[in-house]
Amino acid sequence: MTDDLVEGDRIELTVGAPAHGGHCVARLDGRVVFVRHALPGERITAEITERHKGYLRADAVEIHEPSPDRVTPPCPFAHPGGCGGCDLQHVASDAQLRWKSSVVNEQLRRMAGLPTDVRVEALPTATALGWRSRVRYAVDAAGRPGLLQHRSHQVVPIDRCRIAHPAIQELDVLGHAWPDADAIEAVASTGGDVAVRPRSGLSADDVTEATGPAEVLEVAAGREWRVPAGGFWQVHPDAADTLTATVLELLNPAPGEVSWDLYGGAGLFAAAVTARTGARTTLVESSAAGVAAARLNLADLPRIEIVQARVEVALQRRRIAGPVDLIVLDPPRAGAGAQVVHGIADAAPRAVAYVACDPATLARDVATFGSLGWRLTTLRAFDLFPMTQHVECVALLEPSR
Repeated sequence: MTDDLVEGDRIELTVGAPAHGGHCVARLDGRVVFVRHALPGERITAEITERHKGYLRADAVEIHEPSPDRVTPPCPFAHPGGCGGCDLQHVASDAQLRWKSSVVNEQLRRMAGLPTDVRVEALPTATALGWRSRVRYAVDAAGRPGLLQHRSHQVVPIDRCRIAHPAIQELDVLGHAWPDADAIEAVASTGGDVAVRPRSGLSADDVTEATGPAEVLEVAAGREWRVPAGGFWQVHPDAADTLTATVLELLNPAPGEVSWDLYGGAGLFAAAVTARTGARTTLVESSAAGVAAARLNLADLPRIEIVQARVEVALQRRRIAGPVDLIVLDPPRAGAGAQVVHGIADAAPRAVAYVACDPATLARDVATFGSLGWRLTTLRAFDLFPMTQHVECVALLEPSR
């Protein structure tokens, strides 16, 4: 009986389909088990890692009937109880794309009632290793740096991160102790800058023992960008160009169209859209660092107005107001939410390009758009995070006619 199971118990399972979160779904006596380090169709022995009302979490520790898509993880720390940063190192590259496609389609079917058939696309210079340009290492109580176990604050010491950019792997970050740091951020920018920023306490401005420039150079969408070394920027070197090109392709901005860039960060999408329209663009960003980066990088584009506010507040208090033709929506992992979606629908733009790093919150927000008379007309998805469960989507939403 599953009610008698506790953490550490081992069970035999036949694994089902992948699910959002980097695991597959299996069942034991009718109870759902979310299994990591497994593949659909495999017969395995799993060790229970968490027990919850209604479901269990487990790691595959023995593979009795392996999937043809199983490979040996290239990282020796990618195993049960090891580093939790990569979810899919045991999955062949083409199967990772199928895995992520399945998750995106399942979320849209289940949460938005849409029978999509999107296929996740690899980037033009696709490489499974050596791509991550921003890495945050955790530091344990003894000052040892490493990466965290899955769903844990336990730090796993490592020799190097295989998905990190080569310039980051070459840094002497992991070879010595950091007794005064809680975390270490390492950056290798597309402009060739390399920086290390130790963090301690609650202050993100504590940069004791920092090396490299405080602002790094990024090159994307035909422009140069200066952003704080610890600030937000896409972690895959090809991501900014890929997403910008897709947003422009889907929105097809016309001269004179007015636009909003919501959750606009340093202004990547605002600059690209304004270059097409030649018209007014309003960028909304809540982060002080993001606003400062936008003001610095968009100083040559006077038609872009920058508003520092939470998007829902800016819409509710009419700090931005229509008419507006085009909206780029690039929220954090939590998604836009109903209040923001309602505000966008009330503004009645011609089209919305929704850039989403989480297919579940995208599907939830697409469902809200649908309830307001909008439709999802195009969806593209990109593997910006190889070896992990994460996937980036760009959705085109238009009002139903």
